[in-house]
Amino acid sequence: MNIQNVTMDRRNVLRGAVAAAILIPLGSSLASCATGGPSAPAPGGTVSAANPFGLASDSTIDSVIFKGGYGVDYVEYAAKLLEKNHEGVTAKVAPSTQIAQELQPRFVGGNPPDLIDNSGAQAIGFNTILEQLEDLTDVIDADNLEGETIRDTLYGGVLAPGTFEGKLAAINYVLTVFGVWYSSSLFEENGWTPPATWAEVIDLGAKAKEKGKYLFLFGKEAATYYQTLSIDSAIKEGGDEVRLALENLEEGCWSLPAVQSVFEALHEIIAAGYMKPGGSGTQFTEAQAQWSNDMEAVLYPSGSWIENEMKGNTAEGFAMKGFAAPVVSSSPKMAPESLHSAAGEPFIVPSQAKNVAGGKELLRTMLSKEAATNFAKEKLAPTVVKGLVPADGFGSTALVAQTDMLDAAGENIYTHGFVDLYGMNPDQLVVWNTFLEGKSDVGTLTSGLQAITDKVRDDDSVNKIEVK
Repeated sequence: MNIQNVTMDRRNVLRGAVAAAILIPLGSSLASCATGGPSAPAPGGTVSAANPFGLASDSTIDSVIFKGGYGVDYVEYAAKLLEKNHEGVTAKVAPSTQIAQELQPRFVGGNPPDLIDNSGAQAIGFNTILEQLEDLTDVIDADNLEGETIRDTLYGGVLAPGTFEGKLAAINYVLTVFGVWYSSSLFEENGWTPPATWAEVIDLGAKAKEKGKYLFLFGKEAATYYQTLSIDSAIKEGGDEVRLALENLEEGCWSLPAVQSVFEALHEIIAAGYMKPGGSGTQFTEAQAQWSNDMEAVLYPSGSWIENEMKGNTAEGFAMKGFAAPVVSSSPKMAPESLHSAAGEPFIVPSQAKNVAGGKELLRTMLSKEAATNFAKEKLAPTVVKGLVPADGFGSTALVAQTDMLDAAGENIYTHGFVDLYGMNPDQLVVWNTFLEGKSDVGTLTSGLQAITDKVRDDDSVNKIEVK
């Protein structure tokens, strides 16, 4: 499996990450918030096969991990494993939901953590800190805990999102599959099959309505999940022409026929009453529970974190499965099985960290088969380490479905990152909540999204990325 590797023109810019990142500069205005001075490097230890970075005994590793759908316990698991392998070392794991707000002052002050999961809506823009990050090539060239070279254990293409002008500045840990999720038991009970086209989706909406159910629902913080679905579908319909127009913030990119055809399908769904109203005033996990626990709607678009996120609020026997974004026509530019999948949760090691060796060793431990298998089993999602999910998916139908979708897609894997890179999601949420609530039309949605895109493109203070 190869995740599409996009080539960036960086003559005048630094590349941002495909994973979530917002563009908040590390300016002097933050200096007053910084606490403490630059970190004093930890003394080095003896370099060996079991200690490739020279982690010093009796040292402390300071990590800050984004606490999102995957929690932080998977890093805590790796931290305990590291402590077991390195007597006297303490590996601390601190959760955060405000990475930029909490850690930018530490970057400015010269005392950043040793390892950071730079994720979430409040992640730090990679274009602002790239030169302050370690090149992690030595991590993937090291052996894992089982004695295999880490590079050889990874899925193809997963290093691309964290590579900037030849520098591996971030290692993305989780392999995310984006699609539409459903209860396979509900589908079997009603004789429904997963729709492959938007026409079939709309037809399913009519069938669901007959059963007293909605086709879709949404929550206010996750309204742009429908934007991701729309982009995914439009790229499959229109191919690279659509993907590159959106990635490069081109004028009129939201008016391309492939994009408009998806928007029109969604508008038809909303107008027919197949979208549950009230989502703009509903917290997103509450809305998701209305789908996964109450089964008020039959479909929900999301990344593959959804099963773990709703693990405690899913109806017994739900048997979650997923399918790739539907296509519009019978002759899309990309195969219907084509899949949006990307490596996410970018882990970084700041060069000014007190214990750089510790940050790299914790990351090496996370990339071991033992720690990666633990993640897949506990989070029901694959990591970038390949071949660790058994045929039964640890009892998870959703995890099996992810494997099936990846296998069906083969080499037809694509991704896009402009929304997160330029931090447009907060503004886009407003536009999408209004549209999904049935309070605007396709023209208003299109003009709103184009205005947000144009504002970023025309702002000379924002570093731009040309995707080729």
